Amino acid sequence: MQDDKNLSKIKIEDQGIIVNKELSLLESLIPVVFLMSMLAYNIFFVESQEWFGAYTNQYILLMGGIASAVVGFYNKVSLKRMFTEIWENWKSVFVPILILFLVGALAGTWLVSGIIPAMVYYGLQVLSPAIFLPASVIIAAIISVATGSSWTTSATVGIALVGIGSALGIPTGMIAGAVISGAYFGDKMSPLSDTTNLAPAMAGTDLFTHIKYMAYTTVPTLIITLIVFTILSGTIDTNGNADISNLLTTIDHTFYISPWLFIVPGVVIAMIVMKTKPLVALAIGVILAAVFAFIFQSDVLNGISDSNFSAISKAVLTDVQIETDNDSLSELFSSGGVEGMIWTILLIICAMVFGGIMDAIGALAKITKELLSVATSILGLFASTVVSCLGLNVIASDQYLAIVIPGKMFKKAYQDRGLAPENLSRTLEDSGTVTSVLIPWNTCGAYQSGVLGVSVSDYFVYAIFNYLSPIMTLTFAAFSIKIRQLAKK
Repeated sequence: MQDDKNLSKIKIEDQGIIVNKELSLLESLIPVVFLMSMLAYNIFFVESQEWFGAYTNQYILLMGGIASAVVGFYNKVSLKRMFTEIWENWKSVFVPILILFLVGALAGTWLVSGIIPAMVYYGLQVLSPAIFLPASVIIAAIISVATGSSWTTSATVGIALVGIGSALGIPTGMIAGAVISGAYFGDKMSPLSDTTNLAPAMAGTDLFTHIKYMAYTTVPTLIITLIVFTILSGTIDTNGNADISNLLTTIDHTFYISPWLFIVPGVVIAMIVMKTKPLVALAIGVILAAVFAFIFQSDVLNGISDSNFSAISKAVLTDVQIETDNDSLSELFSSGGVEGMIWTILLIICAMVFGGIMDAIGALAKITKELLSVATSILGLFASTVVSCLGLNVIASDQYLAIVIPGKMFKKAYQDRGLAPENLSRTLEDSGTVTSVLIPWNTCGAYQSGVLGVSVSDYFVYAIFNYLSPIMTLTFAAFSIKIRQLAKK
């Protein structure tokens, strides 16, 4: 998926799978059932979903980790092993956490510099409500193919598209679903994406065979996604041209709007395409936006603070809101800066605690092994792979483990059934890579929700490409469509 975690990819790929022969399947499932029960109780029975305050989900993940540790102690797993796995998980998300801090700073500086308002201003004139949703899918897909990163796509054009669509009166859940659908199509198909490289490495095939074979399920899924979003575009009520005209006038009066402002996002995207490290590219994006704010938006900065430097600092670190004479735009032109990313970062850290302990006690390996044991047919083998990837996205909270562990566990089973390794690599991507964003406490779900400002529950039903992908791969398996056999010696 996101090439933002290249440093951790090799470590995760080389990491051994911990097997605990003393652990039973029932014991392995106890922490999972406990975690899911707590989360479900919070969602369905607790008012405002704040059982323990604003950080309820974080506390629940930690309690799930405690439940896992209790099971581990019962099965003679040392505390040292648990802490070691937690530390390995934390190290694997260190770079993404830094990126989240930079994305918060980027959102703040791109707002006060007029970059996001300019994107909204010009986007309102080009993207009409009738084509907005399918166009968002296509735009996000192109950027993601070019960059190999759904994370970069969301942090740049994704934020702008949410702003434009909101101004048009389109529900933010629909917009986020369209952006994420396109971003993950590009992420899957781009040779620059690290999961696109990781999946064939785990399965034992080469990169371009994997991409070619994956296109059989991915392209039809994208076509269906575009058709659904085209139909949805015709069913939503949006603001009329008069309202758009008023919005354009308000933006023009509040900010200095010029095509020159697009230099900053252009530089960031170009750097990502040229394989510049995301941390460097995003940091330069923050610095350039701050410079542009000083040059073009002195009135905006004066409205935030008496000092321009203080206004920039506030945009980077804390929340800032640009007041306009339009309530919807005032709500749109707000950013939480680095502070706004703290909730998401804590969620990722707590999720890594739960996933690390589950791995340390051998529960992840046990659950996957049991799934493999019930795969008595080719369809059953594919289905077990899909369920394993989905389950690990929920339990381990990291899409890399959702690719690596099933890849290692199922590789020999595919060989024994006479199936070419690209069958496995395609299934890993169709179910491991794309579904990670559908889990609120998964690193990908937490990131996309935090960056786009839309909760997972709001965009879940509209992330059509993501939940349709595993269904498509199982459909191909059920009807033996493009199921390549190993060449007989």
